[in-house]
Parts: sequence; structure tokens; C-alpha cells
Amino acid sequence: MSVRHVFLINPVAGKRGSERRLLERISAAFPAGECEVFFTAGRGDARRLAEEAAASGEPVRLYACGGDGTLNEVVNAAAGRPWAAVTNVPVGTGNDFLRIFGEEGRRRFADIAALRVGPQSSMDLMDCNGLLGLDVVCAGVDARVAAEVHRYKRLPLVNGVGAYLLSLVVNVFRGITRPMTVEMGPIRYSGPTAILCICNGRHYGGGFCPVPEAQPDDGVLDMLLVEDVDRRTFARYVGRYAAGRYRECPELIRAWHGDRVVFSGEEELVAVVDGEVLRGRSFTIRLSEQKVNFFYPLGTYWRESSQTANNLTGAFSEK
Repeated sequence: MSVRHVFLINPVAGKRGSERRLLERISAAFPAGECEVFFTAGRGDARRLAEEAAASGEPVRLYACGGDGTLNEVVNAAAGRPWAAVTNVPVGTGNDFLRIFGEEGRRRFADIAALRVGPQSSMDLMDCNGLLGLDVVCAGVDARVAAEVHRYKRLPLVNGVGAYLLSLVVNVFRGITRPMTVEMGPIRYSGPTAILCICNGRHYGGGFCPVPEAQPDDGVLDMLLVEDVDRRTFARYVGRYAAGRYRECPELIRAWHGDRVVFSGEEELVAVVDGEVLRGRSFTIRLSEQKVNFFYPLGTYWRESSQTANNLTGAFSEK
């Protein structure tokens, strides 16, 4: 059975000229008529277009061309549909999930021809109040930082990492903690909370890797809770947190590996799911019953295991 290849391009993502170069790469990998190209016009458009492309039940590969938000929309459209597979062609400034494939991940995923015939694997998903996520959910000062990054990206000479650092500085000085009640496994906590992070993937915030052993296909969510810390303590330990050295800080960081976390606050809280911002007073994040197929270039991997090795032995074939 033939496979449809559908490109969903966010024209707002990326630098000037990136759209033209992307179209040139697509044309080089696919002769005329062998793929379909759509441009999104606004928020939610990538999800709508992906749902329409996957509605027939026939095999389809969906190429989310943009940043983390574009990928999240396409993942939500393809979830629970075993005939559909998703990938991320990096055009935006984030593309945090691709970092799980190593330092060369972003460059390798820009290779359209390699993606076309690459293997695919079934990935777990997180459900945050109904919105599915593939990578990381955060709900502390890190979430407030992520929610405001875009306003700093508009500044001259500021790149993605620079915008994140500016947002971090501003939000730290506004106040690191917010009152929150958190329940995850045997951990019950109520009080000032600095960071709550739930990982299915490994990276967020332009390079933070809080749980380096997290695997997106192991049926486990890896959660970290940082309670009440002042600015000086935060500055001393944020580097260790970002580098995944949470085990060195048991007096500050509480870890749980499970399938569910519930948190709430008397005031509105911010949660960020793969770059998508949610606001509310109560959240439940759980391992979803739905999964999504994710495809990647032949020769890349997110971990060494027999499963990954088996996936890499045969490329995706079209008949």
C-alpha cells in the first residue's frame, strides 16, 4: 500500500528565507506529485490539517515543519492512529524533543530524504488536562519562563536561547515560588513550589535536561519537585538541575518515577506542555493510553537498546 507524505509548514517559524530553503529540500527529496504541502494560517491549523490527512485510515507520514508548538499540534492529531506517523522538521528555534537524538539531531532531521525512508517507533504520551504532550510538562518558574519567551524573541539580536535566559532572569526576580499542592506517588506536598517538571522526553527550555535517563517509550513519567528555595539557592543549584544531576541534591529536589501527578493552587497556575501554555487552578498529568508513531532518520537513536537496534535494521518501505 502506498504511503502519503504530508508536509505541514508553519510559515511564521524560523528565520527569513527558511521557508524557501525548506521547499527546495522537499522538492529534492520528492519528485513532483509524490508529496503534499500545506501551510498553516494560525494556531490550531496544523492540528486540523493533520487530522484531515489522517482521517482516511490510510498510511500517512506527517512532517511537522516548525518548532515545538507545531509538533505538538500534529502529535495531538495523530495520537491513537496506528496508520499515522509523525516527525519534526526543524524550522523553529526550539525543537527540544529532537535533542534526545544527540548533538547532531537537529541537523539529521533537516535531511528530508533520510526522513522519508527512516524507521519509526511507538512513543508514550502525557495527558495534561486533555492536551497530549510528547516531551516535557513544566509547572513552576520554568513554566512561567517558557510562557513569556516569545515576547523576548522579538527583541533585536536575541536568539532562542537568549530569549529564554532573559525570561529566566525576569521571572526569577519577580519571585521563584508559588503556593501549590502536589501529589505524585507517595509524595504529598503543600507549600511554596519553585519547579515541577514531568518528563517523557529529556529536554526543554532550550537545553535543560533534568532527567537524562528519561525514555519516551518505557511507560514511565519521570517527575521532579523543587520546593521552597530563595534566589541564592536557586542560582547555586539551577546548573545541576539543568544538567540532570538531581540525585546530588536530595535535600532540594524530590524525584518520583510513575504514571500520574496531580497539582493545584488557590491562584491561577501556568503549565507548559511541549511549548503550549495552559492556565488553571488544577491539573492532572498522567500517562496516556494513546501512543504516537514517531519516525526519524536511519542511523539516529535516542538510546541504545535491543528495541532501537531492531528498529534500525530495516528502513520504512513503500510499495
